[in-house]
Formats: sequence, C-alpha cells, structure tokens
Amino acid sequence: MLDYRTPRWLPGGNLQTIWPALWSRRHEGPAPVYARERWDTPDGDFIDVDLQPAPAGAANAPLLVLFHGLEGSSRSHYALAFAAQAAACGMAFAVPHFRGCGGSINLAPRAYHSGDHEEIGWILKRFAARRHDAPVLAVGVSLGGNALLRWAEEAGGSAAQTVRAVAAVSAPLDLAAGGAAIGRGFNRQVYTRMFLNTMKPKALAKLAQHPGLFDRGRLLAARDLHDFDDVFTAPLHGFAGVQDYWRRASAKPHLRAIRVPALVLNARNDPFVPGASLPTTTEVGPHVTLWQPAHGGHVGFALGRPPGHVRSMPQAVTGWLRAHL
Repeated sequence: MLDYRTPRWLPGGNLQTIWPALWSRRHEGPAPVYARERWDTPDGDFIDVDLQPAPAGAANAPLLVLFHGLEGSSRSHYALAFAAQAAACGMAFAVPHFRGCGGSINLAPRAYHSGDHEEIGWILKRFAARRHDAPVLAVGVSLGGNALLRWAEEAGGSAAQTVRAVAAVSAPLDLAAGGAAIGRGFNRQVYTRMFLNTMKPKALAKLAQHPGLFDRGRLLAARDLHDFDDVFTAPLHGFAGVQDYWRRASAKPHLRAIRVPALVLNARNDPFVPGASLPTTTEVGPHVTLWQPAHGGHVGFALGRPPGHVRSMPQAVTGWLRAHL
C-alpha cells in the first residue's frame, strides 16, 4: 500500500498538486525518449502513440500503457515518472494520446471524454494483439483513470483477455462531485482557467473543421467545465447534456462490475476529487483495491527535500501492477 506522508515543506492539497507538476523531479538520469506512431482509428480519424521500448535483452517484456489526464500528454510530469519506472523494471511503455492531445488536431467531429471506454478498449486490444504473449498492464491518470475503469467495468470478465491488471490514479470517479469542486473558489480561478485556456482553442479549431458543430457563442461564454462540457463535450459524444454525461461516464457506480485486478488510488485531500465522494470498501467488488492516503493532492505525491521528486507513486503503483503478472 502507498503509505504516503507529505514532506513538511509541502502542506495542503493545492500545493501538493501544483508544486510536483511544475518543479519536482520526474526521473533520475536522462529524460525518457519516445518513438511516435500514428494509428488510424476505425472511424477514419487518428491518434498519436508515444512508445518507449523495453531495455535491450528484455524479451517478451511486459508493456505498461498509460492513459493521460485532461489535456495531458506523454510529457506530463506523471507520464515521465512512469516511463522512467517502466524502464527501471525492464518494461516497455506507451502513452496513447487522446484525440487532439498529441500536438495535432484530430479529424473527426469529436474529441475525448472521461467515459471514453470504447476508445480505451480499441487501444488496449490493439496493443494486446501486437504484443502476442507479452502481458499488458494499464494505468490511467485523472480523466484517463476514470475512462480506464469504465472500460474495465464495461468489459467485465473479458477484460482479463486483454490486460493482467489496471490502476487508476487520482481519477474523478464521481464526475458531478468533481465538476462542482473544480468550479468554485480557488479551483475555478486557477485550475479551471488553466484547462479552458487550451480546451477552448481546440474546440474552436474543431468548429472551423466542422461548421455548425456547436454554438460558438455559448462556448466563448463558458467559464467553467460544467458549461464547457454542456456545449461541447456532451453533445459531441452522444450525451443529452452535461448531467447525462457526468452521470453515465462516472466510474464509481459500476466498480462492482470489474472482474480484473484494479487499483484505485485517490488522495483524500485532492482539490479536484472531494474525499466525501470517494468509494468505500462496501461500494466496490472483490477485484478492486482502494488506496486512499490522507495527503498527496491531485497526481502529486512528492517526496524528498525541495524541489522533491514524484517517483514514489509510480514505483508503488507499478509494483502493485507487476504483482499481478
């Protein structure tokens, strides 16, 4: 179990979220080096996948697939930390970018969302097919964690044919609770603005590709994720509105349906994910393990002297996953 104890110099959920993302060390030694592939999707679109091969001589090495968070990428602090940990364990590593997150705007009249389990399933099955007998493990961070769990829930017993185990880190399992939390106070002024600064231009680029796709005025007027999801994310992905999207995409109500080993890690002081919204042991099935340390922020978990490092959480999560090989 991740027994995280925050350094004394890093108090509070917000500081434990912001500092590690900006300044803490991600790895020892050189930065991970990726090779990029572009995969054509079944609907005529594409995704970009960044790959780090296993160290030389690691025949049939396991593959760790990481699904990034909202507006994340293979360069996110947590992705670099997991890449370094995978290499240290003799594993191959991959980060498939959600549509529009690889540096190029995608083609279809859609983007990505927190419940994108069909996309997750297609990606994982493709990895499993190309890896032949080498095992596949998967970890999802924040939005990617919720989407990964939704895939495991929908797949049920068949998930074990594709992956050996999955893990979700700082996933907003109750999207309505998370949306409310990020839409008020400090969170609204800092995190919401940060996300909308990149999400709005991407949405407008999508509108230029597909005129009439959504109401431009409503999108420009959106001041929080609730409004953005209502005008853009929900209708583009087949939901009736933001409440329908948040309800149907949330992983929390379906955790008992998971039939593959699954780790769900959430800090109880995560500013994006209220502690009161986290699942209890009575709300999950026997295949789900809950780690809920008191501190850590949102995908933070920094340790050591300033500026600290973020290696311990990927070490603990990867160790848990590898125990199920």
